[in-house]
Parts: sequence; C-alpha cells; structure tokens
Amino acid sequence: MKKILIIAEIGVNHNGSVSLAKKLILQAKKAGADYAKFQTFNSENVFSKKTPKAKYQKNNTNKNETALEMAKKLELTFEEHKLLKKFCDKNKIKYLSTYHDLYSLKNSYIDMDFMKIPSGDLNNHPFILEVIKKKKPILLSTGASTMSEIKETVNFIIKKGFGRKNLTLLQCNSSYPTPVKDSNISVLNTYKNKFKTKIGFSDHTTDVEPSIVAVSYGASIIEKHFTLNKSLPGPDHKASITPIELKNMIIAINKAMLAIGNNKKKLTKSEKLNRTIIRKSIFASRNIKIGEKFTMNNLELMRPGNGLQPKTLFKLLGKKSKISYKKKQLIKPNSI
Repeated sequence: MKKILIIAEIGVNHNGSVSLAKKLILQAKKAGADYAKFQTFNSENVFSKKTPKAKYQKNNTNKNETALEMAKKLELTFEEHKLLKKFCDKNKIKYLSTYHDLYSLKNSYIDMDFMKIPSGDLNNHPFILEVIKKKKPILLSTGASTMSEIKETVNFIIKKGFGRKNLTLLQCNSSYPTPVKDSNISVLNTYKNKFKTKIGFSDHTTDVEPSIVAVSYGASIIEKHFTLNKSLPGPDHKASITPIELKNMIIAINKAMLAIGNNKKKLTKSEKLNRTIIRKSIFASRNIKIGEKFTMNNLELMRPGNGLQPKTLFKLLGKKSKISYKKKQLIKPNSI
C-alpha cells in the first residue's frame, strides 16, 4: 500500500506561543500525522502597513488591528523555530515550515524534507528561485491561481533544472474555510496528466471527506490545518479541525488506501472462500436415463459451482448421456 504523507498544518494556530505549539506537535503525533508544519516569516517583510485583512481574518481577530499588527502577534522567532524543530525530533514527528519572505528563507533556514511554496507566492519567481537553490523536493500550493499561472511557474521551475519527480502540485482553494463544493479535487487528474508531477491536496475545508476523495485521485500528500480548539482567538482556528478529527481523517485515509488497492484484477483470499458457493454448475432438472439426450428441458444451472461450468452447457445439448441421473443430481464431466 502506498504511503500517504499527512501534514498537520499548525500554521499560526500556536498564536505566537511556543508552549501551545508544543502541545499541537504532540497532538499531531498522537493523531498519526507524519509532519507538524509551521509558518516562518518576518512580519514587516510580508505585510505593509496598508495591507488589508481578509474577511475571515477580520471576523476571527481584533477588527481594530491591521494585518501587520495581527501578524506580529503570530510570529515566532528564528530561535523558537529551532526549538520546535528539536522538539519534533525528540517526539519522532518531522518538522516542516513554510517560508513567506526572502529574508526569513535566507537567514533562518532549517533543513527539512520538503520546501513548501505557499499559494500567495506561486507567481513570486525571485522567491521560488531561492527555494530551488535549497535542492529539496518542492510542494507548490496552487490556491487562487489560474491554470496559465501554474503552467508558467512549473515551466520556470523546470527550466531551472529542477526535476519534475521532485515537484508536487497541491490542489488548494485559498478560502478559510473552503466550501466543500469549491474543493475541485478532480483537477488533480489535470495536474498529473498535464505537468507529469506528483500531486497532493492542501485541504482548507472543515470536513475530512475531501481529503479522503483526494487520495482516491492519486494524492500522495495531504495537508490539513488543525487546532486544539476552534474557538481560540486567531485567524485560522475556525478553518481547522481538532485532534480527534485529524485522527479520524488519517484512519479513514488509511482505510481508503486499502480499498483502492492496485490496477490488477485478481482473486483475493477473502473471496476465494465464496467462489464455489456463488457460482453455478449443471444439474439434472429431472430424472435422466442412460442414452437420453441432454436438452434444455432436463438440465438446469444451480449453485454450487463445484461441477461442470455453465459455459459447457452448449456442448452437452443434443449429446447422449452415458450415465443415469436423478432429479437435482450434479452432472458429471464424463457424462458424454
């Protein structure tokens, strides 16, 4: 069974607290996630003083503060990220973080399995070029992007000598939370066929079903926002799932992977037991004498299938029986 990587997107749901971040890491591990992911940024290099808040941010944070003021409350220092990386290592869950500005990328880089390019930077080619230089597999989130923009960025990455096998396109809808109807998971087929890359799903719905469906479309990575409590203050908590929901989602994904199987049709151990029971054999529908011809009037098809297969009926018709049969008796192979 193919392993699906589960990224528990803590993001900024730590609310600027290392203590809360550690609790989230432990819960991500307990739920069965492979990665605990954060966001690394220097607020003043991401937000201008005039950057407006998104509607969901206005609804879930202090309406009187600016986007920059909000971000500063959610910012972790570079040293704090290092502490969280060590804490992840200690608790045997892998650390990831998304960089949101060049300054942070250049000055606080922590070695990770993947580099995540957020949806907001899909068209930020100068930033992407610095990400490429880290020579790590890239997760490219495609929220709020057109197909032509995605194509342009994928081509840019490939032209820089970055192999397609190390690039994963994440279907994403940049709405928090995302309505299920806007998930558009079937576009993963388009990504796979058009760009020949790996595919994944960054799920911003508050449901677990979209991620399960994404796995059936071939997603190899699932990223899901999660929180300890949806009612906590902060922009992303209401668009996140709880630890128990995360655990149930992971269990469901693993079951889905078992159900998906592979593209080869073969008898399974479980159905071999029923194969003979559910199939049919040829039986005498009435008493048949030696020398009597087999006809549709003296033969019938019944369970179990431990005798002549139904497809041999046509060969029997019109032939004389070498054996006498009683009604409901199984027709033997040496009858003619």
